This record gives sequence, C-alpha cells and structure tokens, in this order.
Amino acid sequence: MAQPGFSGILKEDVRFSTGESAGPGEAVNGWFDRLMLQSGLRTAPSVWLLLCALTGMSLGGLLFVVTESLPTTIFGFLLGLAAPLALASYFRNRRQNQIMEQLPGMAEELARAARTGRNVEHSFRMVAADTPSPLGDELRLAVRRTEMGLDLGSAVRDLFERTGVSTLTMFSSAISVHQETGGDLIQVLERLAAAVRDRLHFVNRLKAATVASRLGAIMMLVIPPLVILFFTVTRDNYLNELLSSFWGRLSLGIAITLQIVGAFFVFRILRRSSRF
Repeated sequence: MAQPGFSGILKEDVRFSTGESAGPGEAVNGWFDRLMLQSGLRTAPSVWLLLCALTGMSLGGLLFVVTESLPTTIFGFLLGLAAPLALASYFRNRRQNQIMEQLPGMAEELARAARTGRNVEHSFRMVAADTPSPLGDELRLAVRRTEMGLDLGSAVRDLFERTGVSTLTMFSSAISVHQETGGDLIQVLERLAAAVRDRLHFVNRLKAATVASRLGAIMMLVIPPLVILFFTVTRDNYLNELLSSFWGRLSLGIAITLQIVGAFFVFRILRRSSRF
C-alpha cells in the first residue's frame, strides 16, 4: 500500500501526448499537456477539456437563444471553448512569475545551508521545507523522489518541463554537475542568484519599455471580435445579410484568417519577450 507521502508521485500521470508521432495533433496534445502541468492546476487534463466543451456549449446556446443566429452561435461556442484555455494560460504565467521571484532567495538559502557543512541533499531538504508555493511544491516533489531512491540530480532534472521556467535548467544543471564531478556549489549558487536577479531586472525593464506596444497589440486583437459581437447582438440580421453575398463571405473569411494569423504572431512575440 502506498504511503501518503508518495501519493503525489505514484498517482496516474494522465496525458494526451504519446510522443509516438510528430504530427499537428501530437503537437497540440503536447501543448495542452504542458499548459496543464505548468499552470499548477490540480485538475486532470480530461476534466479541463470537458470544462472547455461545457463552457463553449453554454455560451453558444445562450447566444442562440438570444439571437437565433447560427454564425453567432458558432462564434459564442468558439469563444467559450477558448475561455478556460486563456484562464489556464493566465495561471501559468502568474505561477512562472512567482517562481522567478522565489528562485534567487531559494538559491541563496541553499548556499547558506551548504556553507554550514551540511551535504547537498540535507541542505536541499531543509530549503524545500522552508520555501513556500509554488516553487516549494516542486522542490518538495524532488525531495520525495530522493526518498524513493533517486539521486538529487535526477530528481530535479525535469524542473523546467514542470514549470516552463528555463532559468531552472541552470539550477538543475548545477546540482547534476556537482553530484557527478564535485566543485564549489556554494559559489555557483550565489552566482546563479545574482544572474536571476539581473535577468528579472532586465525583463521588468523590457516590459516597462514596451507596455504601450503590448497594450496596442492586444487591443488590435480584441476590438474586431467585440465589434462583430456588438453588431450581431444589436442587429439580428447583421451576419445573415453579410453572409448572403459572395463578397461578404469572402471578406469575412479573409478577415478571420488574418485575425488568427495575426493573433498567433502577436502572442508568440509577447510570449518570447517575457520568457524567463
């Protein structure tokens, strides 16, 4: 019978991505799995996917009752389908920001603990117990793995995959190298803390310098759907009249395509500019 301390490790890992192919479907499944893992939501991916479907059907059904328009219903369904995904993305970004803010203090505390003469495993166990969530949750998971027989380097190797914070790769690499070859881990951790603080300072300055451009890009993405929704709700036959002609359907199709392509590039740029 599994001990309560190991229940978080031994429970079934439910994922949609299998890693057996490299097609678009596998890429989407992998993205969804990473989103759910890195957001910190303690909900099974299948349950969250069901929530997306229920939200889409609820909003689409509500708009159908109000407008009795099929295009409006489809638009509402797609909007409701994307709402839980946007919420999960918000949780992931907030969690990553919190982890980055906790990382310098955690590295310095680990260096101080190691300076007292304790070994790395004991120091890591102490720091993991004192570090609050969300970073503390990942560290305590690594501690439970070491209690099951894994070495510390292997236990922290997937921190980047679980959090999406690339800076944690430097931390896990420092631990792994010290486990294999030795060296002055205290100096490495102190330099890591200084590097993380410099990186946070740079990212904050970059966000402050580009806040107007970021808000402008977001407004360009949000306003067109809101305008369509406004006219659809206020004028019952707006979309029906637009879709009744060839040029109307062509214009709407081109607009939707360009909107999707533009949203993809805008969010990609915004994501890279704030990546840790």
